[in-house]
Amino acid sequence: MVKIPREQSLSIVVPTLDASACLPATFAALAEAGAELVVVDGGSSDDTAAVARAAGARVVVAPRGRGIQLAAGATAAAGDWLLFLHADTRPEPGWATVVRGFIAAPGSTGRAGYFRFALDDTASEARRLERAVAWRCRVLALPYGDQGLLISRTLYDATGGFRPLPLMEDVDLVRRLGRQRLVALPAAAVTSAERWRRDGWRRRSARNLLCLSLWFLGVPPRLIRKVYG
Repeated sequence: MVKIPREQSLSIVVPTLDASACLPATFAALAEAGAELVVVDGGSSDDTAAVARAAGARVVVAPRGRGIQLAAGATAAAGDWLLFLHADTRPEPGWATVVRGFIAAPGSTGRAGYFRFALDDTASEARRLERAVAWRCRVLALPYGDQGLLISRTLYDATGGFRPLPLMEDVDLVRRLGRQRLVALPAAAVTSAERWRRDGWRRRSARNLLCLSLWFLGVPPRLIRKVYG
């Protein structure tokens, strides 16, 4: 097990809503770091809280909404560093070594890291989407929440952290961080492709692009939420 140095402690914050089916795989991957695990539940009707507690996580209850839940998790977490990660996303083996290296690097407290986007599907559509996300990160400097966000408490507080938005909370924060403070980590975070398989690869991707466009046009998040569904 790769331990984060005591003087630079890490807390992992995971927002959840009816996520009991995907949490075991996520927790198994996260165990590699031996870090504090804070699960922020938005009112699950399944066994999410019980699964989280059984894995040794601290469970915090917050109103539903990723922005609100992530902010609540950051407040509850004790770490000098925060890793925000979606419940259906698990970093690949060896990720803790990558995170430790980033934390130990000079000037790291003034930067934030994110993982390479990957999907747990062998379909060609998954590979095309991965390439599209890589382009978005490289050209537009816009990693999404399903790529994780590793950030020091100091920088998180300085930028104002997550705002209580119903969606686009990840875009809102990385835009405030800016290109110069974002670093691509040399490890992948593997996200479940279930939503794309369920909604259709093109349909879901088009909807996500529409929501992003509406955000940049200044449409209020509460209205974008209606488009997102």
